[in-house]
Amino acid sequence: MTAGIDGKVIVLTGASSGIGAATARLLAAKGARLMIGARGQERLSHIQNEITAAGGICQSQIVDVSDAASVSALVAAALSAYGRVDVLINNAGVMPISMLDQLRVAEWDAMVDINLKGVLYGVAAVLPIFRAQKSGHIITTASTAAHKTVAGQSVYSATKFAVRAFCEGLRQEAGRDFRVTVISPGMTQTAFASHITDPAMRERLEKAGTDIAISPDALARAMAFAIKQPDDVDVGEIIVRPTAQP
Repeated sequence: MTAGIDGKVIVLTGASSGIGAATARLLAAKGARLMIGARGQERLSHIQNEITAAGGICQSQIVDVSDAASVSALVAAALSAYGRVDVLINNAGVMPISMLDQLRVAEWDAMVDINLKGVLYGVAAVLPIFRAQKSGHIITTASTAAHKTVAGQSVYSATKFAVRAFCEGLRQEAGRDFRVTVISPGMTQTAFASHITDPAMRERLEKAGTDIAISPDALARAMAFAIKQPDDVDVGEIIVRPTAQP
């Protein structure tokens, strides 16, 4: 594949809102052929219809990234529809943060299953394709919490630290065959706080989001920047955060 976005087949998880939806819109406008996935059919269909109404090329499929077979089916659908896969964007994630003493173990499990194992399943689905093509690009959404943690974010940060470590190992193993990029957002205007079941923590994060959060369009532009580089240029990581974020 040549540099640029036009014509590339891009599989995108977590595409029904926030960073994923903004990225889908931008990449479609730049000529990408999209296969978007998320858990919610209604919002996913809305994004697909919006893109196709604007002249973009987009198909969608329900995906649960905590299920390896579901992720494989999404990638297989893209391969069947378009004949190849050029980019996988592992964007699905949850953030039900809380203090450890609250022992919200089910929420810990959800973060591990979606934020970390979902990335592993995505890589497993595209790795054979990229090796056969000798080209491809894996982009994963991490977080500034992958660089620094605070009280209440221990498990969330652990999953994001692990994602960064995994992606660095993947980059080294990729060789010349494909590229690996990590995008680490800071506070962004998304529905992240809706996952938080601790009322005090949710209120604090919602206030911070209102005060300083940046548009998800900023992260979409970072994704596009990494994708459009020439094949021999690997943008390893981009951190995008509000200027006001500590």
